[in-house]
Amino acid sequence: MQQITKTMKKFLFLILMMLPIMAMGADIFRIKNATIKYDKQETLQVKRAIGDLQADAERVTGCRPTLSTKNVRGPQIIVGTYGKSPLIQKLIKQGVIKETDLKGKWESYVLTVTNEKEPRLVIAGSDTRGTIYGIYDISERMGVSPWYWWADVPVCKNPDVAIQISGDYFASGEPAVKYRGIFINDEDWGLKPWASNHFEKELGDIGPRTYAKVCELLLRLRANMLAPAMHSCTGAFYSHPESKVVCDSFGIIITTSHCEPLLLNNAAKSEWDSNRDGEWNYKTNRETIYKKWDARLDEAAKYENIYTVAMRGVHDEGIRGNLPMSERVPLIEQVIRDQRELLEKHSVSRFARDIPQIFVPYKETMDIYENGLKVPDDITLVWVDDNYGYMKRVANPEEQKRSGRSGVYYHLSYLGAPHDYLWLNTTPPVLMYEELRKAYDNGADRYWLLNVGDIKPMELGMQTFFDMAWDINAFDFEKVYQHQAEFLARTFGHHTSQLSVLSSQLQIILDDYYRLAWSRKPEFMGWEYQWDDKAHTGLKPTEFSFEHYDEAQRRLADYQRISDEVERISSELRAESLEFATAFFELLQFPVQAACQMNRKFLMAQLNQLLAEKGRFSEANWAARQMEEAYDSINALNRRYNKQLNGKWDGMMALSTSFTNTCQFYQKPEVKRFEGAGEKAVLLTPLRGRSAIDCKVIDLQNCQHASEGTRIVHGLGYDGKVVQFGDPSKESEDGALEDIFYWFKSPNCDSVDIIVYTVPFWPLYKGKQNRVGVSVDDSPVQVFENKFKEYDRTWKDQVMRNGAVCRLRFAVNKNHPYHELRLAGDPGQMIQRVIIDWGGLRPSYIGPTI
Repeated sequence: MQQITKTMKKFLFLILMMLPIMAMGADIFRIKNATIKYDKQETLQVKRAIGDLQADAERVTGCRPTLSTKNVRGPQIIVGTYGKSPLIQKLIKQGVIKETDLKGKWESYVLTVTNEKEPRLVIAGSDTRGTIYGIYDISERMGVSPWYWWADVPVCKNPDVAIQISGDYFASGEPAVKYRGIFINDEDWGLKPWASNHFEKELGDIGPRTYAKVCELLLRLRANMLAPAMHSCTGAFYSHPESKVVCDSFGIIITTSHCEPLLLNNAAKSEWDSNRDGEWNYKTNRETIYKKWDARLDEAAKYENIYTVAMRGVHDEGIRGNLPMSERVPLIEQVIRDQRELLEKHSVSRFARDIPQIFVPYKETMDIYENGLKVPDDITLVWVDDNYGYMKRVANPEEQKRSGRSGVYYHLSYLGAPHDYLWLNTTPPVLMYEELRKAYDNGADRYWLLNVGDIKPMELGMQTFFDMAWDINAFDFEKVYQHQAEFLARTFGHHTSQLSVLSSQLQIILDDYYRLAWSRKPEFMGWEYQWDDKAHTGLKPTEFSFEHYDEAQRRLADYQRISDEVERISSELRAESLEFATAFFELLQFPVQAACQMNRKFLMAQLNQLLAEKGRFSEANWAARQMEEAYDSINALNRRYNKQLNGKWDGMMALSTSFTNTCQFYQKPEVKRFEGAGEKAVLLTPLRGRSAIDCKVIDLQNCQHASEGTRIVHGLGYDGKVVQFGDPSKESEDGALEDIFYWFKSPNCDSVDIIVYTVPFWPLYKGKQNRVGVSVDDSPVQVFENKFKEYDRTWKDQVMRNGAVCRLRFAVNKNHPYHELRLAGDPGQMIQRVIIDWGGLRPSYIGPTI
């Protein structure tokens, strides 16, 4: 008996030891030699995506899986859509899939691995796009990046690749935002010349071949809609009939910009020509415009669309007719009634309320809306940022009750006043999260549209945007701050076992990249305004100071440091794989080094002028040559981008010359040269310890105490961190403001100036405020409210420097050794820098650093 017991114990021990191995084996599915099985009834869109899965598996394993709609033996990848696939219904009955994870769900999917009888990997979608997202999820788990084509991220060969589902079962849940997409815009200097002269040379335009690549990228990013390119340089989307067919074959919804009502692009001569069609004026030319819309819906209504209602002027102009507001409001209401009448006419057994529609209160249309325009309750209100990343407003409590809910139109790229920024992606992910989260928390969960310019080089911003749109609750300030570094580390960390080390290195680079561009985007370094401000045209010296606080020197040194760091990482990648180094160049190295050289170009030109004025001619000559080298480096970087990979992206990367002669940042600034003076290098190393005299910069992290909701947010501000006074969407129960307290050493004077730099947010909605309060010791609180009007000089200056500045004076008792500084603000307000000045603050752009 004792012997049996010992034997049983050994047996049980072996069983227990095997359990983890058995469990591990149960949720692993090897891709190689698997058959992809699906039902004939599947939609064409799912079948097309299955073809991508087949190709992705071959990219990774080297073997192309067989496709089958019949019973097969051996390992199987089963793909199906709820309600269309008998295979999925059978698996539900068998208990392999939970019906509640699919039935009635929007764009959801389930992944599961089962080894009963034969190994099976199941991809089940609640609807067509849900199934497609499940397919691309498996592709990404295999090692195929969504950016394998658009950013040339290599696919690592792995014949033994296996899919492991945690707990054997994964249910995606529904996306946080129902409609998620991009607007291809301002394509004149990138996507259009690239497509016309290279990718779709036979068409000479952006057409179906380009849109096929765009649609695939969108689906891999779990997006579902596209607003096509619409500038007059590009053929209108519907002028190439195959384009809409291609987008539909992917399952992508077509939407349009704020200035394309009912899918009609009046910026294209093929769609609206004033010589042929008359004035774009609904009051005087209603019949012609109505017929145009009628014809467009007759062509397009059978496809999946989201329709822009109301109307503006031609392209991005205000409504035509010079009408007073009392006439504009009823006219636009009539436009919307007529548009909904047409939608019902062209929709089979559908009421207008069941057809997705958006109203975009953009620019002057916001004024019309706020002057009483009645928008039907089922239409989605799409709130806009001010083109520079700050939401102009979000839904108020009454608007949040609308059945159509609300949405967001947000910019990573912009062409317009006060200055274009089309070249590089410099919008901090933390700002994007703050503004989109604010909108989402106030009802903007129906529609998110991102203006991405030419797509390249906005890849990192797009990745963050769509990850948030899919599951915004997976993010907070810390996670969004780390998101892009972690994404890049996963993308390029194949060569290292120390993924966290690489992520930390990339985080440091991204921190400085976004911080430096926060105070001035590379495109703004010429200090010129554009479009509607003739008094401020032409290149000018920057306001960064070489003489005070080493401000310009620090900027040059910081840019050079991260430029050297991306070069180092690139060299390490190149030693492992030229392909990975190429992708790294596109995603991070190019933006960092291009920004560095643009700053170097303008700051060295400024230094040249400064040295020339001081009679230091040989040093001025050196600075002039530095400017020339920076200018040449920018052109070399653009050329490398376009010519690498045998010219795959030829024509994509260029500095836009804009539509106005006031945009000159791409040019050489003027410098002075002195013959016979030779050259002498200037030591530009910033010196520690001479940052501030007779003034003090408050270390925002080093507070004495703070109210519960006040927090430090990293990834924003002139110093890479800001103080935020609570959640912008939440009021305190007793109405008290959130606050934070600091101590500072008493200066030998009777008064101090407190200079506060805030982030230039708009009020949440009408009735809300942007107030910041400051007090010293027991003094009354002095309140600063940031009031501005879009396109006035104050607003222009604030969006170009990402900051508003106020100076407040306080009496202090110089006999006290320390003083208490209290900062407070309305919910959501952010302070990015505080300087205490007792007479020593010198002229500079953003002041001394800590």
